[in-house]
Amino acid sequence: MRKVKPIRTALAAAVTGLLASVGIAVALPAGAAAAGCSVNYAVSSQWPGGFGANVTITNLGDPLTSWTLTWSYGAGQTVTQAWNTTLTQNGAAVTAKNVSYNGAVPTNGTVSFGFNASSTGSNPDPTGFTVNGVACGGGVPSSPPPSSPAPSASTPTATPDITVNSATRYQTIDGFGAAVSIWGSAWSTAETQTLVGLGANQLGLSIVRTGISPVSSEWPTQVNALKTAKSYGSGVKVLASPWTAPAAWKTNNSRVNGGKLRTDYYDDYAGHLNNYVQYMRNQGVTIDVTSVQNEPDWHPDYDSMDWSGTELRDFVRDQGAKVQNTKLMVAEAVNLNYGYTDPTLNDATARGNIGYIGGHLYGTESAGRLKPYPLAQQYNKPVWMTEWNYHAADGNGSNIWGNPGNQAVWNETLDDIMRTVHLSMESNWSAYIWWYGKRYYSFIGDGEAAYGTTAGAPLKRGYAFSQFAKYVRPGYQRVALAKSAKASPLEVTAYQGDGKITLVILNRSTSAVNNAVIQAPQRVARAEHYLTSQSANAAGQPTSVNGGQVTVSVAARSISTVVFTL
Repeated sequence: MRKVKPIRTALAAAVTGLLASVGIAVALPAGAAAAGCSVNYAVSSQWPGGFGANVTITNLGDPLTSWTLTWSYGAGQTVTQAWNTTLTQNGAAVTAKNVSYNGAVPTNGTVSFGFNASSTGSNPDPTGFTVNGVACGGGVPSSPPPSSPAPSASTPTATPDITVNSATRYQTIDGFGAAVSIWGSAWSTAETQTLVGLGANQLGLSIVRTGISPVSSEWPTQVNALKTAKSYGSGVKVLASPWTAPAAWKTNNSRVNGGKLRTDYYDDYAGHLNNYVQYMRNQGVTIDVTSVQNEPDWHPDYDSMDWSGTELRDFVRDQGAKVQNTKLMVAEAVNLNYGYTDPTLNDATARGNIGYIGGHLYGTESAGRLKPYPLAQQYNKPVWMTEWNYHAADGNGSNIWGNPGNQAVWNETLDDIMRTVHLSMESNWSAYIWWYGKRYYSFIGDGEAAYGTTAGAPLKRGYAFSQFAKYVRPGYQRVALAKSAKASPLEVTAYQGDGKITLVILNRSTSAVNNAVIQAPQRVARAEHYLTSQSANAAGQPTSVNGGQVTVSVAARSISTVVFTL
């Protein structure tokens, strides 16, 4: 993102993903205090015939109680959809007004909204803005109203409620993700972009899980979706998991009902995994992580294969090096049963042939393993939670999932799904991967009429998950924090990377925590606050920045992300 420049500076032509930043000074009626603000106009995504954009207003003057931002397009662009604003268009003139929950913007606070629009040919940025009916220009006034100097991060003016300590660091984050269909059709290009993109109404997934069929003729099914994810997303990793070896290599001569891999086929199985990785590589898809087995401890009447922990150790010790251009994972047990991973970690050769430890969340919390895994940490093997599927809210299959305000859906999303994401991060795990990304109870709808979702449209659960996925990016490190009594109802984790500090805040209580002061370890240049609740989807919220302190209000029964640009 480029730094904000005064409007008198020439603006660059808009292209996909580039940011046009316009500095604004707002002239007020005679006798009123001078005011100023800046506007970031960002084209977040672009496609043939249309584009998406985000707009962020930073108030540099006196507090606002409401706002109206206007601009004009010069190339026939037409707004088709907007969120977090009431937006109208008359010819080339566009008017964006606050909605009920984001009209108040304190001094140094920000408010954001987004929209999609159609375009033909070129798509130049707007060349002028007005705020509350007054033309903008010239940057912040040279003689602002008297105010106290902004304090430094080391001299806060308020007692912090959350204090970030970036000197104490924990795990490096690999990402947050979901699976494509293992046995069915692939995500479309548009669906994949919605799931992995970082623009408005996109969810920011950074890991895609796919299956390794025992039949190589089925491998092409997911190629296009995986290629799209890699090319359109930012730093997207692919995890490939096999459910079974070919039937002829197993003791039960079947793809289903478990059955063990015969030891005389261990080398063939290693070749099978390697062939898959190289096939995908030749299609332009890097398989970053390859699991040895999905759920070695579960033997249902669909594709499955049984292993013990020692058998897994023997396989990766003797055959693991044959699987090239990827990192192996052991071994996705149903409830992260250490009996399936300890033998590999305790064997130096086997341990050297793997990159990751994987496990599923089913039963993990009740088994007492939703916590740090000391042996994995000892040997520097990141732990990934690679599958969970939970949707008890629908009871007898009621048509509730397409209703974004349904309370049962929201309660389950916040209290079960997002709570376990938070606990996984506190457990020093490096990734959290949900089951199918496209399903009526998941991140985007699948269009099943009985459940009321629209195929490809983001769902409430997707917006909530994006509060982690979109803003806590691969390579960020979780850092320490401390909370005051006022912040005790909040479940908070903090992360640092890309010149930012990001906090994800769950407020599962029935009371808002208003005017919570967050203390950063250094001066904050800018703060953004996004919130998902039963009534809001990743909606921009006001913030107040004062040196190294940022003040936010956290609504009851919500999940928030606060991003500091340092």
